[in-house]
Amino acid sequence: MTVTADLAMVNLDSPDPVAHAAFWQRVLGGEITHSEPEYAMVTTTAGGGVALGFGLVEGYRPPSWPDETAGKRYHLDLYVDDLALAEKEFVAAGASKPGFQPGGERWVVLIDPAGQPFCVCRRG
Repeated sequence: MTVTADLAMVNLDSPDPVAHAAFWQRVLGGEITHSEPEYAMVTTTAGGGVALGFGLVEGYRPPSWPDETAGKRYHLDLYVDDLALAEKEFVAAGASKPGFQPGGERWVVLIDPAGQPFCVCRRG
């Protein structure tokens, strides 16, 4: 293959793009670079500047966790230095913690306000 691509951004379906972007901006830092009811975007400063977009989907239904009957969906993994502190702060920002936790002491699964699971992993 002679052509490679650079990842421009990740877009997530959302029931409320403005609120979804506000949550992720609080978790990841950076800034909200676009905010309308139909679409919002956060550009982070970590990891070389990754952009996350949130597009309105009417009738949005979040995935369930865990869902062994559906096909594998994507999720975001985040690295942090202090797992317990990050969990506490992300829950205070609007995330929730489901009962099923496969990571033991190495990572925790949280659910963002729109129902998307994400993992918070201890760095290193």
